[in-house]
Amino acid sequence: MIEITPDKTVSAISATLPGAAELFRRAGINFCCGGNVTLTDAATEAGLEPEALVAELEALLAAAGRDAPEETGLLIDHLINRYHLVHRTELEWLIPLAQKVERVHGDRPNAPNGLADALIELREELEGHMRREEQILFPMMKRGGSATIDHPLAQTRHEHGDTAKLLGRIEHATNGLNLPQGACGSWTALYTGLRKFCDDLVTHMLLEDAVLFPRFEQKGASA
Repeated sequence: MIEITPDKTVSAISATLPGAAELFRRAGINFCCGGNVTLTDAATEAGLEPEALVAELEALLAAAGRDAPEETGLLIDHLINRYHLVHRTELEWLIPLAQKVERVHGDRPNAPNGLADALIELREELEGHMRREEQILFPMMKRGGSATIDHPLAQTRHEHGDTAKLLGRIEHATNGLNLPQGACGSWTALYTGLRKFCDDLVTHMLLEDAVLFPRFEQKGASA
């Protein structure tokens, strides 16, 4: 699991811990453009006790993945049905909605210009990533893994880093998903959907990186 320490940066935590982004939003902590600061500095700037902020984040970490199945085959099925299929479905309506908001409101301050392009790039990256998991990595895991699993595991972890960077672009384009005053229904629906989508995606990656993958990395090391 990831470690929550006062010297970790806000941006690193928001990209890897489900619920952290929303916690930062509520606390008035900028994790988008100003996220390259430590939790200690961010808490102090927001008028919070650093220890209290770390404790809240640790509570989120303790809750992360609590409802996921323990058995490996069931966990893989959960990842596909709860996350892979849902990501695909949600991107199909989030992208045209982002295009509409940019087209209609692109000249307004804080308009999410560049958001649709970031989502399209994310869809392309995610589709290849998830397809490789479904066709190669996950079947290997359901068979019990092997010494040859190390490379696809390492590649998948690397791709998660690329996905986190795209999530950062989405946060930047949307000003941390902060709606401007007087935002229309479409703009509001877009950001509501994006909050859920982004948090799902972070949860998805955490379950793989911290729960599923270590089971097979240990096997690979001993093979």
